[in-house]
Amino acid sequence: MTSTKPASHPAAAVPANPAVRPQWLALHTEAALEPALPIVDPHHHLWDRPGWRYLLDELLADTNSGHNIVGTVFVQCRAFHRDRGPEELRPVGETEFVNGIAAMVASGIYGPSRICAGIVGTADLRAGKSVRSVLEAHIVAGGGRFRGIRHISAWVDDPEIVHPNYAPPPGMLGDAEFRNGFSQLAPLGLSFDAWLYHPQIDELTALAQAFPDTKIVLDHCGGPLAIGVHAGQRDAIFPKWQASIRLLAKCPNVHVKTGGLGMRINGYDFHEQANPPGSAALAAAWKPYIDTCIEAFGASRCMFESNFPVDKGSYSYSIYWNACKRLASGASATDKADLFSRTAARFYRLDLPA
Repeated sequence: MTSTKPASHPAAAVPANPAVRPQWLALHTEAALEPALPIVDPHHHLWDRPGWRYLLDELLADTNSGHNIVGTVFVQCRAFHRDRGPEELRPVGETEFVNGIAAMVASGIYGPSRICAGIVGTADLRAGKSVRSVLEAHIVAGGGRFRGIRHISAWVDDPEIVHPNYAPPPGMLGDAEFRNGFSQLAPLGLSFDAWLYHPQIDELTALAQAFPDTKIVLDHCGGPLAIGVHAGQRDAIFPKWQASIRLLAKCPNVHVKTGGLGMRINGYDFHEQANPPGSAALAAAWKPYIDTCIEAFGASRCMFESNFPVDKGSYSYSIYWNACKRLASGASATDKADLFSRTAARFYRLDLPA
């Protein structure tokens, strides 16, 4: 299986993703492959953090870098939560902010791409059935664009991997009160974005089986780990991850986002090289994971995702989409349309220009 060597990290390192270095990214550029192919990017973030701003201008610089990005979906990232009011309603501020961005873009003055055509927010599903009022507040704040919830469940018994800002308890997807909260999604027409690590995929399968009427999408290929206690074990872990993916794919209510492999947890060393990777190198490294997902779920339940700006520390936006196009080069026209736009548009019920 093609891969780069696992990146080395000290055991006491604070979890963080590679820093974005524009000058480094500029050392390698490529013309966009199939530049007319419509793309819906179903997974990106917006934020204004100390030393790292990624708002509309920065996103547009990426989406206008050569590919035909016709729409995007914003996914929660703890941005612009309210600083007052009931604690459970504070995340609604993020939806209000993103809906404002979407309304700006809908004016057409920033171009034809419908940025943030779909919004995925967050709510604490462990509140049980009482979370319904929070979900309803998101729906109102979303102005017709709110599509679902991501309640991060990523947990592993390794302090080098677990992000200090997201520290859910183990086994959360099986918790009774979490499931009571989860049960409120489908009646409101909302989906669930699942962000977890590969040892937890089977927990998501059990959740999907218990709620067959709830639409679920697995983020980032299921978070295959290759650092910490998993460092140097990529080949041994792959068949276990693959088996879990194939079992999950038997749940017809589950989709998968095929991307998000540029994070620190995935163990690639692209960010440590003198020059940024080209699309051929990315495609070669990711091919076993992407091929497995597409074979298991079918193109109609797979969607390529950028996970920007998180993954921007490892490669540029344009290079990423070229890598995806290389990975899908043998697909039929119908499957390619699903992978790049139609699956995401269907799943998130996006209102995009014809």
